[in-house]
Amino acid sequence: MSIKAYRPTTPAQRQKTTQDFDQITTRKPLKSLLKAKKQNAGKNSQGRITVRHRGGGVKRHYRLVTHNLPKNMTFEIMEIEYDPNRSARIARVKDTNNTFYYVIADSKMFKGKTFQTGAEAPIEESNRLPLSNIPVGTMVYSIELTPGRGAQMVRSAGNSAQLMAKEGAYATLRMPSGEVRKVLATCEASIGTVGNMQHQNIKIGSAGRVRRKGIRPTVRGVVMNATDHPHGGGDGGRHGTGKAPRTPWGQLTLGFRTRHNKKTNKMIVRSRHEGKRK
Repeated sequence: MSIKAYRPTTPAQRQKTTQDFDQITTRKPLKSLLKAKKQNAGKNSQGRITVRHRGGGVKRHYRLVTHNLPKNMTFEIMEIEYDPNRSARIARVKDTNNTFYYVIADSKMFKGKTFQTGAEAPIEESNRLPLSNIPVGTMVYSIELTPGRGAQMVRSAGNSAQLMAKEGAYATLRMPSGEVRKVLATCEASIGTVGNMQHQNIKIGSAGRVRRKGIRPTVRGVVMNATDHPHGGGDGGRHGTGKAPRTPWGQLTLGFRTRHNKKTNKMIVRSRHEGKRK
């Protein structure tokens, strides 16, 4: 998988890059695994904007990706497909009962390959089995947080976590962010690395391409009026924020931690922020 550059016929084209889609084997998704996706423009059920700078964009269908495959079965990869709703590619797989599923495709998946699930599955790329059965040092993705609930961690393009240790009922993982945390050893994970590794190296290149993603323009707070943003106001000309950076509602943003989930603190062995402290 490589990066494709455009011919510089315009200033935007000069900077724009994209991926070649050599890995993708079909452009037509499976209709039974599609669902209509409504555009809510960042508004909640009351019509209030809860996420700013959202709206427009191309229409798309949601792919029903399965994060909890049936256990002790063999699956055959029928197609590798593009998913407009996520950075990773997805694979259309079929089990021995001729039931189709969509799963996140890793870097070693290809059309015609088979993989297995369950505790007795061999230690091979793409196979899915409990962390207790995976050797220490193995790279894994699509990791469960709660046994039987399905994959919740490490699902985006190019990501993988490393199994660092197994002690008693828990397995220790080093996450892509650098965080080291414990997970129950009975949780399942897939062996390998999520595909589409060049996703983070793509240069968008033009404003129109961002709008087609459903992202609207963002305006800096320092150029707003004082009534619209804490950074706004002034007698004209360029100026700084005048105070510590914060959101339009006064919440500090630079170095101010907003995580309040103390229930899982005991599972975190090493925070992702520890390496940045001086």
